[in-house]
Amino acid sequence: MENINNNSGVEVLKQRYVVSADDFVSAGAASAAVKKTLKQLGCSPDFIRRTSIAMYEGEINMVIHGGGGIADVEISENQVTITLTDEGPGIADISLAMKEGFSTAPDKVREMGFGAGMGLPNIKKQSDDFDLISEVGKGTTLIIQLKMDN
Repeated sequence: MENINNNSGVEVLKQRYVVSADDFVSAGAASAAVKKTLKQLGCSPDFIRRTSIAMYEGEINMVIHGGGGIADVEISENQVTITLTDEGPGIADISLAMKEGFSTAPDKVREMGFGAGMGLPNIKKQSDDFDLISEVGKGTTLIIQLKMDN
């Protein structure tokens, strides 16, 4: 974790987390750490809830589908930006993947209670800005922005 000043002089807190593929024991650790940081910064409970949901859903998607990846989080005085990057198989049909209930999760993942096809729709619902870039065979980058409500 590091504090830096951006070009406008606003302090930005940067955090980076490595998310491991198929690691359901550690899944959620990054989102829990971000939640703890936001609580320490005194953010509103609703903002913390929205951020935690978006981050967790993205983290789980990397665990299940992306072969793991990197979660970069930037916290400034008025927003949080979460960039999730993986080098997994990519998403062939983004519009289909955005439909509630659509899932490509394998049966073993569904049997654990994951893969219900609500991840991407939930992320979009919780976000103020949502950008999904994916290329089949190269991976996926998801940029989520949430504006603070204080």
